[in-house]
Amino acid sequence: MIGTKQMHPLLAAEITGLDVSAPIPEAVFSEINEAFRRHSVLVFRDQPITDDQQIAFSERFGDLETTKVGTVGTGSKLIVLSNMDADGTVVPPSDRQSLNNRANRSWHADSSFKAVPAMASMLSARIIPSKGGDTEYISMRAVYAELPDRLKQAVEGKVVVHDYAYSRSKIDPNLVTDEERAAVPPVRQAMVIDHGSDLGRSLYLGAHAARVEGMPEDEGRALIDELMAFATQERFVYAYKWRPLDLILWDNRAVIHRATPFESATEKRLMVRTTIAGEAPTLAAVG
Repeated sequence: MIGTKQMHPLLAAEITGLDVSAPIPEAVFSEINEAFRRHSVLVFRDQPITDDQQIAFSERFGDLETTKVGTVGTGSKLIVLSNMDADGTVVPPSDRQSLNNRANRSWHADSSFKAVPAMASMLSARIIPSKGGDTEYISMRAVYAELPDRLKQAVEGKVVVHDYAYSRSKIDPNLVTDEERAAVPPVRQAMVIDHGSDLGRSLYLGAHAARVEGMPEDEGRALIDELMAFATQERFVYAYKWRPLDLILWDNRAVIHRATPFESATEKRLMVRTTIAGEAPTLAAVG
């Protein structure tokens, strides 16, 4: 029998009594899925899984995205998030891999730069540093619920252009290749997603949000910045300190997240991610 332990007042729960590498009965999986729907972030501890086992468990939640060009794991169902080369040597801070890792320290929702963005992400901790390298999460449902009326009116019906090249250019103007630009051009996303009467609405923003349609660029940027400043208040943030063999699943349409710094020039970090594809554009949920 599995257990559910709330980890933060606004989001996140630990699922206990489960080996994700073993067959999971449909009734048990239904419990997990409902906990995921409610809590947005699920933690499964002590899961020494292989890549294939991670893929199999992830696919219980839906089809998986294949990794885009320019990322370690291109064309596969896995994204390798590491500060090491193929020989296990830590790469220098100037390395493209390190720069992409640094970009992940900005608040974002995975794959929001795709026309049909990711529904969820599953991350497995294979090697973690002795300190730092944590992951922080924010419930964007809780944020929307507490927005001042003025901001709720301001976001109503708005469409935001999400652009991978925009977010990466803030790290290094040359970080995104022409091949990547062609593969992930700017896309339109709803600024607010409705999750149903029992769960409510959430803001859909993050580092890839470049501009607001129908607004002068400076005004749209100011609105995004004000909303992100409100959302990232400490009271909304849940900081998770990784343990070896942790596995975390989160809902990209209900939370944003970021990695925190660590001594990346000397300590090793290896995380493996699977990404559960979305089923529909966010624009279907505008309203």
